[in-house]
Amino acid sequence: MAFAIPTISYTGKIKEVVLGKGPKAVTIGGETSYPFHFFEGDAPHAPRIAIEVYDAAPDDWADAALEPYKDVLNDPVAWAKKAVETYGAELIALQLVSTDPNGLNRSAEEAAATAKKVASAVDVPVLVWGSGSADKDAEVLRKVTEVCDGMNLVIGPIVEGNYKQVGAGAIAYKHTVAACSPIDINLAKQLNILLGNLGVPDGQLIVDPTTGGLGYGIEYTYSVMERDRMAALTQQDERLQFPLICNMAKEVWKTKEAKLKTEDAPTFGDAKKRGILMESVTAVTLLLAGADVLVMRHPEAIKLVREMIGDFKTK
Repeated sequence: MAFAIPTISYTGKIKEVVLGKGPKAVTIGGETSYPFHFFEGDAPHAPRIAIEVYDAAPDDWADAALEPYKDVLNDPVAWAKKAVETYGAELIALQLVSTDPNGLNRSAEEAAATAKKVASAVDVPVLVWGSGSADKDAEVLRKVTEVCDGMNLVIGPIVEGNYKQVGAGAIAYKHTVAACSPIDINLAKQLNILLGNLGVPDGQLIVDPTTGGLGYGIEYTYSVMERDRMAALTQQDERLQFPLICNMAKEVWKTKEAKLKTEDAPTFGDAKKRGILMESVTAVTLLLAGADVLVMRHPEAIKLVREMIGDFKTK
């Protein structure tokens, strides 16, 4: 008697969302089974990787992370173009760190102008991420939606404290929103419902469950993402049937293990290899949990993860 692999019967499907415009627009979602369970269902669109670009030169990155971009750190447009032309970025994730009210506190107008320059300089989809201050992001991201009218950027993080202001801008100026909740499936669903009630179309909504780096809370994120996919695919929960994005690079590279120099922690091994592997393992873990888009930093880590995605697809 031939062995038959036990399979799960799925009743739901992840909604498809188009990011960007033009010939290099990217479609994500569409899965009808758990991540990489190709023997049970379909995954028409491979996971995508966005490369980080900062709008101000970072002053706290590990040397290994700075090295690939050292010639463009003060120019986000040049940085974005290098990410695309040299490292093959499929998407750009512009981090508006300079708008942080506890940092440089740059204005919404300046941030929006930078976002438009970056989005106009590359032909791949662009994600625009605020500083994480709900009040400041409400002002900044709303201005970005207006100045970049019709460019179909991904705007985030949208949280419960600013979803009305930023969501309304995304609706009016035709952008996709990234709904961000603090590693909690019920809060994620609640925010999706609020955005839907506001009028954000399903085709313009993706979900950021929030993540920690390897060894720093990633198991909580994994559990929430796993439960999200179970509810979406086997329980027909329509308000959880959205693609998932993980803004993970900054969480990995801010850890002690990623930033310690080789000479300061010789028992940890080579600092560059350590950081790259930490980012790679974090990325693959999140892919296995159901991530559709990963925001990554180091080109060698990205190369490893791309190869892993290719290996998964051929099994």
